[in-house]
Amino acid sequence: MAKGKKWVLVKHFDGLPKRTDLEMQEFDIPELKDGDILLQSVVLTVDPYMRAWARSMKTGDTMIGEILGKVTESKDPQIKVGEHALIRAGWVTHAVVPGKNTLKIPDLPEGVPLSLCLGTLGMPGLTAYFGLFNACEVKPTDTVYVNAAAGAVGSVVGQIAKIKVLNTLLDCFIYCTVRVGTFYIKYGPLH
Repeated sequence: MAKGKKWVLVKHFDGLPKRTDLEMQEFDIPELKDGDILLQSVVLTVDPYMRAWARSMKTGDTMIGEILGKVTESKDPQIKVGEHALIRAGWVTHAVVPGKNTLKIPDLPEGVPLSLCLGTLGMPGLTAYFGLFNACEVKPTDTVYVNAAAGAVGSVVGQIAKIKVLNTLLDCFIYCTVRVGTFYIKYGPLH
């Protein structure tokens, strides 16, 4: 039987995650059933939410996250070998999953890396776009302040806001070293 590898939680994080909190283990890759595909991971996610979610994991669980994988075997007539798909399968090298549960990746323009499908073109990008326009209902005359412009979502919010909104404030400072009031006086909408 073919083998895959997975990262499992061996110790809950105390502060920042450490290499010793996770362990790579081998597993047997199961046989495909009708409708299944076998994905070989190309890229996996490392997102801020994972640290909080890991608290609810049990030791021995596969680390949570999404993978973008290349289809190496398919028993799903809608998905062909060689195509790429996304699924929340955790940190694994291989995943056998129902094809219908994946998000098939369309062909990207030349030069656009697949990894963008887990960032700007994926969940963080969609969160940024719909958060800005649906949840916040931002208008071109509004002032948009992004207090985490260095993160995956915040950086995309900042880019979209710079294009669509007249006044955009972005920061990624450390609160211990920058006085927030001074920042607003210098860069705020009433300066």
